[in-house]
Amino acid sequence: MALAPVPMIPLRSPDAIRTPTALALGSFDGLHAGHRRVIAQVTEDVGGAIPTVASFWPHPREVLFDEVRLRLHLPQEKLHLLAPLGIQQLVLLPFDRPFARLSPEDFVEQVLVQQMRACVVAVGENFRFGAGRRGDARLLRQLGGGHGVQVRVAPLLSDGCQRISSSRIRSALEQGQLDKASQLMPHPYRLRGRVVAGRGLGRELGWPTANLQVNGRKFLPREGVYACWVRLGGEGPFSAVMNLGPQPTVDPAAPSAVEVHLLDRTMTLNGLELEVEPVRFLRSQQTFQDLDHLSAQIGRDAQQARQVLLPQVVG
Repeated sequence: MALAPVPMIPLRSPDAIRTPTALALGSFDGLHAGHRRVIAQVTEDVGGAIPTVASFWPHPREVLFDEVRLRLHLPQEKLHLLAPLGIQQLVLLPFDRPFARLSPEDFVEQVLVQQMRACVVAVGENFRFGAGRRGDARLLRQLGGGHGVQVRVAPLLSDGCQRISSSRIRSALEQGQLDKASQLMPHPYRLRGRVVAGRGLGRELGWPTANLQVNGRKFLPREGVYACWVRLGGEGPFSAVMNLGPQPTVDPAAPSAVEVHLLDRTMTLNGLELEVEPVRFLRSQQTFQDLDHLSAQIGRDAQQARQVLLPQVVG
C-alpha cells in the first residue's frame, strides 16, 4: 500500500534562511499541543514574513552542564510534522559557550533582529533567554518592541491539573504507555534507523530480524517487546514485532539493540532506512533457559502482535 507523499520543509542554517521571518522560538520537542499553540502565533497575521521555527542545537544544557538530552524528535523528523502547521522552514541556532554569554539585549539585537530579521516572535510564557537565563517573556516583549518586533506570548496549556510537557511524554514512553504519549503529542511516537548486518541468529531460529542503527540522540521508550508498524519509503505500514534492549539469552554482554521482525512477510532490507511506530508494549525483557524456549516465546509475541494490529487494519 503506497502512502501519499509527506510535505517536507527545508532545514536551514541561520545564514541560509529566507527572511524576513515570523519566528516561533523554542525546542518544541514532541510538538505537543502547547508547542502548537506557540507555533500558531506565527502563521497568521504576519504580513509577508516567512513562518519559521527556530531551535537551539545542541540543547543548552548539553553545553552548559554536560547533560545528555535525548530528543523525542530529531530535527529531520520534525520537518514533515511542521509543514502541516503552516511552517515554511526550520532553523537550528548553533548553541555554544560564546552564544550562551550573550546578554538578553545582544541576543535580541544580534540574533533576532540582525540575523533572523524577525518581524514577529512567538514564545511560551516560560521562555528564558540570554546569559544566566536573565531574560523572560516580559523582557523579550520590551526589547523586541524597541526594535519594532512584535512579540506574542502563548500561555502554558494544561489538561486537567497538569501542564502538557515534553517531560510527561518521556515519562509515558519510559513506562511503555504509548497511547498516553500519543495523546499528549498528539501524534504517534516513531523512530528511524538504517538496517545493518547482524549475527543472523534470528534467521537461524526462524525469526529473521532487521537490526536498526538508530541515532544516539534519539529518545527510546521502555526496553521490551512491542507490536509495531513499519514503513519503508513510501510503502507500508507493515505489521511487525520489535525487540528493544539487550539480548540476555543470546549474548548478555551485547549492547542494547533495536530489532524488527516483519510478520508474515519476507523482504530484503539491508542498508535501507525503516520507520518504526510502536503500537503496544507486549512484555519486558527476560532470560530463557535455551534458544528453543526463546523461539517459542517469539512465536507467542508474534501472535499477540497480530491480534493487536489486525483490528486496526480492519477498523
